[in-house]
Amino acid sequence: MAAQWWSWALTLIGLTGWWLTGRRLWQGWAVSCAVQVLWLAYALATAQYGFILASVAYGAMAAHNMRRWHSTATTDPAQS
Repeated sequence: MAAQWWSWALTLIGLTGWWLTGRRLWQGWAVSCAVQVLWLAYALATAQYGFILASVAYGAMAAHNMRRWHSTATTDPAQS
């Protein structure tokens, strides 16, 4: 039961990241990146090793986009 609760909580955190990103806030990518650390812990704790590859891939994509969006937001005042 606890494992199911964690998957729902992590899903809600991930959706929050997507919601923030949809509002054109680079912090959405930061939330998306941070939640991947939690998904990695979840994968290890529940022995669902398929989540490890997904977590690494999604985390890398989120980190790349966060850097890109953050640099655009700080150099282009029209993006604010």
